[in-house]
Amino acid sequence: MSTSQPTAPVSRTAELARGALWRPGVMARTWRETGYLALALLLAPFAFAHAVLAVVLPPSLAVTVLGLFVAGWVVVAGRAWGGLYRGMARGMLGVAVAPPLPRRRVRGFWRRAGALLGDGAGWRALAFGALSLPLAVVSFSVSVAFLAIALGGTTHWFWYRWLPAQEGPDGRMHRGAQLADGYFVDTPLRQWILIAIGLVALLVWHRMTLAFGHLFRLLSAALLGPSAASLRVQFLEQSRGAAVTDADARLRRIERDLHDGTQARLVAVAMQIGDARERLAGAGADPDGAEALGLLDEAHGALKDTLVELRDIARGIHPPALDDGLAVALATLASRCPVPVAVEVDLPGRPAPEVETIAYFAVAELLTNVVRHSGATAASVRADVVDGALRVRVRDDGCGGARFALPGASGGSGLAGLSDRVATVDGSVDVDSPAGGPTVVTVHLPLSVTP
Repeated sequence: MSTSQPTAPVSRTAELARGALWRPGVMARTWRETGYLALALLLAPFAFAHAVLAVVLPPSLAVTVLGLFVAGWVVVAGRAWGGLYRGMARGMLGVAVAPPLPRRRVRGFWRRAGALLGDGAGWRALAFGALSLPLAVVSFSVSVAFLAIALGGTTHWFWYRWLPAQEGPDGRMHRGAQLADGYFVDTPLRQWILIAIGLVALLVWHRMTLAFGHLFRLLSAALLGPSAASLRVQFLEQSRGAAVTDADARLRRIERDLHDGTQARLVAVAMQIGDARERLAGAGADPDGAEALGLLDEAHGALKDTLVELRDIARGIHPPALDDGLAVALATLASRCPVPVAVEVDLPGRPAPEVETIAYFAVAELLTNVVRHSGATAASVRADVVDGALRVRVRDDGCGGARFALPGASGGSGLAGLSDRVATVDGSVDVDSPAGGPTVVTVHLPLSVTP
């Protein structure tokens, strides 16, 4: 099972029936897409008129200033056409196009007017309406023409007898369709030829209809969903939010550790030292100072434990091993891991300090997961540069089954949280963890966060 950082797709096409016309579901799909072409032709003139109005209205109303808001709302109203066409595409073309991002609320007279007139989703929906007019006219006309030939050719043998008789060049009366001057379809051979032509036209109608439907499907995915730029902005905003949340959680954890652990221990040490001082200062009390020495020994041991805690907290903020480079830091992590870990680092130069920090904590989280969850007997860490980006890969021979939804080693957000932290510098996480193992987690990071 291979899993990558989850992202919302712009469009998703359902499983469509394919193949020859007589295969199950293919005829139903062809009729649905024919209905889409008919409905698109019915709506196209109104959508085209709306698009033309959105183009000519702003220059006409710009002199009134307030009229710019009217013109802007005409542009924004194009989103309604986009919603209508997305519904048609979902129900009749089998493609689910994600809706565009909501409009941003801005303050200020001119900024609001500019946001309305420059609404990208509205303009793209209007562009779809403008392009759909010529495409709908051509596609529906061609589709209906071949469908008429197919139906007429295959059924002519039945209804031709009710046609009015016509006199041919030979002076005889004929009943049947006249395909050319003096050529009437009124003999068995010509009827069979026309049936064959009708069957060929039926196959052509099927293929042409699906081809035009696919054009509308592509056009819908390109113009009716969110743009790449808007998705990029949304992704960066989500990454920024994840970074802020992660930083706040780290600060709270450090504060909690200092308050509940280190601070309480220092208070206990201070009380022990104070008690020892009182005993030493007391006249006639404990002349040998044995009890005071015992209290001082306890205080000394507590101070050493506190120093260890402070080192762990400081290491959680910025590991000192990173001062000597990522290779040394990863080797230090591997030496502390209960599971044997092979480390291989092949870097032409040092990445940015913030990238090294993220890579270090990513490997620390992954190795902790290996120890607590995988049941592995060996693991490996490799860091190198591929296509101008830092690639850190952690592999173990454990039981597998890792995925983004599972909690981390500390009960937190696990791989999903790791993915969020990596995304703050525009990185990504890939997880390949089939049942039974092995598990391979690859972290991709830029070498620098500056443009």
